[in-house]
Amino acid sequence: MDMLQDLESLQFEYGVPEEDRIWLYLQGRSRGLMIEACAHATFFCKLLYNLRASLNENQSSRHLSIDSLNAATPEEFKVGIIGGGHLGKQLAGTLLQLVPVPAESLRISTRRPEALGELQKLGIKCFYHNADLVSWADVIFLCCLPSQLPNICVEIHTSLEKTSIVYSFVAAVPLPRLKLLLNHTNILRPQYQYGEDSVSIWGANKKVIAALQDPTILQATCPYSPAGGIILKIKWLEGVFYAALNICTARNMAHSQVLQLLSELFLSVHFEDCGKDTASCPKFQITDFVSKAYGKNLSQERPFPWFDLTAVQLKETPFSQHLSSSPVLQDHLTHLYCASFGISLTKEQPVVSTSSPSQ
Repeated sequence: MDMLQDLESLQFEYGVPEEDRIWLYLQGRSRGLMIEACAHATFFCKLLYNLRASLNENQSSRHLSIDSLNAATPEEFKVGIIGGGHLGKQLAGTLLQLVPVPAESLRISTRRPEALGELQKLGIKCFYHNADLVSWADVIFLCCLPSQLPNICVEIHTSLEKTSIVYSFVAAVPLPRLKLLLNHTNILRPQYQYGEDSVSIWGANKKVIAALQDPTILQATCPYSPAGGIILKIKWLEGVFYAALNICTARNMAHSQVLQLLSELFLSVHFEDCGKDTASCPKFQITDFVSKAYGKNLSQERPFPWFDLTAVQLKETPFSQHLSSSPVLQDHLTHLYCASFGISLTKEQPVVSTSSPSQ
């Protein structure tokens, strides 16, 4: 098969009439969306793994850095995927290898579990019972068709815990509708917009896992990068932070400790001009996440309130203003993202766009 790989007559484009070739860019866009979706889900799980691992240790005696992000022990953290189609299978393989999620902590519910033989051989439990999956998992990825979603929500909404995080890839169903269907607020839904840049950056033959180990492709998936013609709306990144706050609130952790912990986890990667240590890096303040009036009345020992993640992604928040007005914070988060995949940036490798992606 390797000998036949580059034969023109075996390429997808060979049978496409000349007048229809203007639509071939959609193939690259589809592949780019798949890679971006898996990359952002992987980054999200890496951060949650690290956060949960740190919450299980003595915070006063431990300093966290990006090294711990790549080496965090995914203790008692369970991931479920509803849908065993192309996206579900690619996502499972990516999480398994790049987070990495242990096979025993990853399960898939699909109408055709017998079609997932390769994943089952790796130790992933595949079955068809959506409610059981949801009651077991901490994070649930929805990788189903829009037409299937209403019935799935009927099956699972009573099995969701308040702390369960639902991560939806069903682009056709907006957040307000999903919130109503699930009677749940702890929901993340990445949204993508399309630019005019070339989509050839995504390649044609690399698997998703291999693509995310390519520095050029990985940097194109960065939340602030317009490369590749697909841009992640930054409201998703806000949702990630508020999801982290909710996890700490569920542990009844004092908000002052939460701010210190998140600063160490998320802001410890920096350019050389930040200084030789992290002392000069930005630090999170309470008013970055709540209003000044609310923060003024919140005692040091009190936890943050529970946040509605759907509202966070639909409305302006204190963090929206902080994130959009702080290029330094954007740089740190860009470095965190790339470093979590094992790629280091230098000053000569700018990724952040001069114009922020749509909120």
